[in-house]
Amino acid sequence: MKDSVHHWLPDHQLGVAATLSHVDELVGQVADVLFAYQTRPDGTFELEEQLAFPNTRTVVTHVAPIPRKVPLLVADALVALRAALEHALFAEVEFRDGTLDEKAARVVEIPASRKAEDFESWAKGRVKNGPASLHPGSDLVKRIEGLQPFNRKDAENHPLARLVLHTNHAKHRTPAVTAVRIAAMYKEDQMPRSVRSLPPRPEVPLRVGDVIAETPFGTRVPVALFPTIGINRPGTDTWPVLMQELEEISHWVRTQAVPRLVTGLEPPRPELPTRYDIAVGHVDERRAISAGSTMSASDRHKQRLGAASVRIDIVDTLGQMDGSLSAEQIAAWLDHLTDEEVLERMSRLKPTHTYKPDIVLRNLEILEGMRDEAVAFGADEAAGD
Repeated sequence: MKDSVHHWLPDHQLGVAATLSHVDELVGQVADVLFAYQTRPDGTFELEEQLAFPNTRTVVTHVAPIPRKVPLLVADALVALRAALEHALFAEVEFRDGTLDEKAARVVEIPASRKAEDFESWAKGRVKNGPASLHPGSDLVKRIEGLQPFNRKDAENHPLARLVLHTNHAKHRTPAVTAVRIAAMYKEDQMPRSVRSLPPRPEVPLRVGDVIAETPFGTRVPVALFPTIGINRPGTDTWPVLMQELEEISHWVRTQAVPRLVTGLEPPRPELPTRYDIAVGHVDERRAISAGSTMSASDRHKQRLGAASVRIDIVDTLGQMDGSLSAEQIAAWLDHLTDEEVLERMSRLKPTHTYKPDIVLRNLEILEGMRDEAVAFGADEAAGD
């Protein structure tokens, strides 16, 4: 009996959920390597103030090499994403047409047409040797057509176009090309309401010798930098944020492409999970899928990085308060909290851009509460020794 939670997923398509789960695991491995790299004690790059009278320039003098594992894992994840689409299509064709001979099997593929006429040519190419379900005008061909990049004005930015661009490059030339870049930068005395409100910076890799700021000699302007890891879109000068690129493409495949290919309808609910346990065999695969996670590896990575940054800020802030513990003791308290718990505590604080007295006082109360919580934790730890 089918579990009604994912009633829209037919039995012959259960394997695609496992492939998507494998993708999320690979993206999670990318995130693990990136987290270690992005939280290096020495940072991902080094700067030096150099005199260029009458100004002073802030120059990049070193960029820490990105681990080779990152582009290899990224390529694996993207190839697996493309496989999820191809496998889903093949399963759908065999369900409709039965076991295919070798000639018919070779023409079963997902095209990525940026022009309608290119797709028409692809469809006509299935007539001679292709299975009946892929002949022009068929229901399945119409489903594939709805997924094509030419349906968007900016066809080159369509997730399928990007997926094919990345995977063709990874399979035939080199793994993904990644680099450190600065996602945002602002003067500390002009803190924005959010990083997103800052003007976008050029999507270019950070190189040794780059000048990231220039000020009059003798003037100090503290600047906050937000480095990230970019991925090059092959054949372009575009370097989007790596984890965001993976998230956008994988989210489209999981929540749009696969459901629409399978059902021919607008994506049904509930969505397929980002991952479930595929390291063990399941007697009831549907139940295992329904019990899967709804948080993607990319979201977990953002949460993890955010919590790491918040931990540093809280240690610094609480350490300056009267009656507080040492930085090491505060860090120990924060370490025993989950990332979610750390971020929840930080979310209690309200922005003070307008410096309203009631907000400032409320924030102080919240910080004092955190300090007291850390002190209580330290006392419990001491009592247990």
